[in-house]
Amino acid sequence: MRSSLRLAALAAILLAPSLHAAAPPPPALTPEQTRYLDQQIDDAFTRYHLPGLAVGVIEGGTVVYTRTLGERVAGSGERIDADTLFKIASNSKAMTTALLGRLVDQGKLRWDDKVTRYLPDFRMYDPWVTREMQVGDLLTHSSGLPEGGGDLMLWPEPNDFTRADIVHALRYLKPAYSFRSKYQYDNLLYVVAGELAAAAGGAPYDALMRREVFAPLGLSRCQVGAWDRDEVGNVAEPHGYIGGRNQVIRADDATVPATTSDPAGGIRCSLNDMLAWARNWLAPTPAQLQWLSPAQRAVLQAPHMLIPVSALRRQWDRSHVMAYGYGWRMADVDGHWTVWHTGTLAGMYSELMLVPDRRSGFVLLTNGNGDEARTVLGEVLLKRLTDPADTRGVAGYAALLDEAAAKAASGRKAPPLPDSAAMPPADPKALAGRLGVYRDPWLGPAAVCVRDGAVRFQAKRSPRLAGVVVQEHGRYLVRWDDRTVDPDAWLDFHDGTPVRLTLAKLDPHGDFSSDYEDLDFVREGGCD
Repeated sequence: MRSSLRLAALAAILLAPSLHAAAPPPPALTPEQTRYLDQQIDDAFTRYHLPGLAVGVIEGGTVVYTRTLGERVAGSGERIDADTLFKIASNSKAMTTALLGRLVDQGKLRWDDKVTRYLPDFRMYDPWVTREMQVGDLLTHSSGLPEGGGDLMLWPEPNDFTRADIVHALRYLKPAYSFRSKYQYDNLLYVVAGELAAAAGGAPYDALMRREVFAPLGLSRCQVGAWDRDEVGNVAEPHGYIGGRNQVIRADDATVPATTSDPAGGIRCSLNDMLAWARNWLAPTPAQLQWLSPAQRAVLQAPHMLIPVSALRRQWDRSHVMAYGYGWRMADVDGHWTVWHTGTLAGMYSELMLVPDRRSGFVLLTNGNGDEARTVLGEVLLKRLTDPADTRGVAGYAALLDEAAAKAASGRKAPPLPDSAAMPPADPKALAGRLGVYRDPWLGPAAVCVRDGAVRFQAKRSPRLAGVVVQEHGRYLVRWDDRTVDPDAWLDFHDGTPVRLTLAKLDPHGDFSSDYEDLDFVREGGCD
């Protein structure tokens, strides 16, 4: 960690002058350039069946293009505009680290302070890691936690896990690799970072975020914590493309609650907010440089942990190095240094891309399941800034993405996944000795019991983790009632005294936040 801090200090010296450098505003986009962007955005919107989309482009520190399409709720006629709120998901992480940077500037904490100085109850599985964990270690995805470890305490929402529960549960999550040795994306330690900010800042995380980040930067539409949906208004709802049409999934209630995951991925902002946030990094005003010092800006966006460069990124972007800072990813793309992050939640995808040396970038927000759309359209928007001669466009990159997916699938040579809907229900008699209430050290209790004639699995603290138990060739599987919870999970019983229960993804390549493999249930009693 100290070596990365020395690197960050050097970056501060090298980068600080550019933060003050004045540059003439870029010329307005030509009609041809505007038509090209319109065409590419239209193509992505249609090709990937998006319910709504908002895009903004910055060049030379100035917003030169914005475009919004579609509806907040499919079929409602409520049009998306530049003030519509979207879940920005993991783009929240950079706001959390900016808050910590503010506290460092204010002398309320240091990046190399031990976490236990602020959170005495904090424990990792390894006592040595507990003692050595510094504030900066919470932010670089190199703690030893498995990829997505413990995410079932955050998602699916709603659930009743608190941030204090997260801090306590970390002691039960076994490491997947040694501390500070490699990159494995996690969310829980950003929740811990939010609690640490609250302890150092003397106020709840959401109050600090509004006071220290939203208000001074004029992010007037951004929301965190609990808020009134109808009073705030103009809110996009998440969608899934189901049965050939976009349908709302996990709709907001009238009162949007604060969520445990807010510091890692719970903030909502509009396109206008996100463009203002991006400009603060690309072309900060003197007031913004007072808000967060050049030294702390450099620390946040300096490389602290290397990330393996994928074959696709080497092919598409000619990247040689990729790294994680504090809430930001970074890589060389076509000879340009880029700093960015993406955000992914069920039915909501985002991307914020910065090309700092050009004081340029873009924002992309959608309220649909837009993984491929974000990848393809994001690449097209990026190439305008790093390789303008690249004219492959959405159609060309979509074809390349399909080709890469097909190649990866053929390389795995795995049999087709079984269809859980076609599996017969489990026989309660065959499971008689295994039915009961189980407990995992961090997820808590779950019941495998007969209800209305069927064997069902139900996690007590996470209501959406509920479904009917079915079977396939003697192996059991829980088919989730809520089909937006993906993938389904194998149930493997281990007979003994007591009986143990472990889970595994039906699709081994499924979302890493469905970290079933980290669960280890022990039977502690019978069914009621």
